Amino acid sequence: MFKEYLLHLIYGYYPYLAGTVFLLGSLFRYDHGQYTWKTGSSQMLSSKHMRLASNLFHIGILTIFFGHLFGLLTPHWVYGPYLSAGHKQLLAIVIGGIAGVLCVAGGAMLLWRRFFNPRVRASSSLMDNLILSLLLLQACLGLTTIFFSAGHLDGSTMLTLAEWAQAIVFFNGDAANYLVETPWIFKLHIFLGLTIILLFPFTRLVHVWSIPLGYFGRNYQIVRRRH
Repeated sequence: MFKEYLLHLIYGYYPYLAGTVFLLGSLFRYDHGQYTWKTGSSQMLSSKHMRLASNLFHIGILTIFFGHLFGLLTPHWVYGPYLSAGHKQLLAIVIGGIAGVLCVAGGAMLLWRRFFNPRVRASSSLMDNLILSLLLLQACLGLTTIFFSAGHLDGSTMLTLAEWAQAIVFFNGDAANYLVETPWIFKLHIFLGLTIILLFPFTRLVHVWSIPLGYFGRNYQIVRRRH
């Protein structure tokens, strides 16, 4: 009885709590905390390996994000005539695996700077270290799920996870029931992902909302060297 209650609490109600805090928290912070709305880059403090680490991390995590976004929220009937569930899962394993390795490698380098570079450590807040650690742990969990997915390449688990995500988005009250038979590693992966969404407005991740699209339409700038 308690197990069923916990299942519905975490995978039926918690997503809406996390989503509400994510949206309203971001709005309130943008409205009341403009000076905290920034990336908080530490490149000026120490640029050693920063560009490599940042590029690896961002390429990996953006690929993972959009892969999850379209992979989970696209109904099966949209791609079914062209791509079977098994082939879609195999594609997700390959692309997700590569992106996950990039994300873990870059994230580990960035976290190492936060903990062991004296100048960067002095400017890092508790939330900076926490959110980066959680993202790195989430990427590691995602890579671990590949070994579970490789054991059944029919795409059944992937379809189940997609049905759960779509049920949450469309306010299906029985969404949690889709995860009853899902392996624990996927449940843990989902729970940690929801927790990251919950913490999003209180971290530097809010800079994701400020996509610099204006750069693509601005005029060229001429920069001359100082002699």
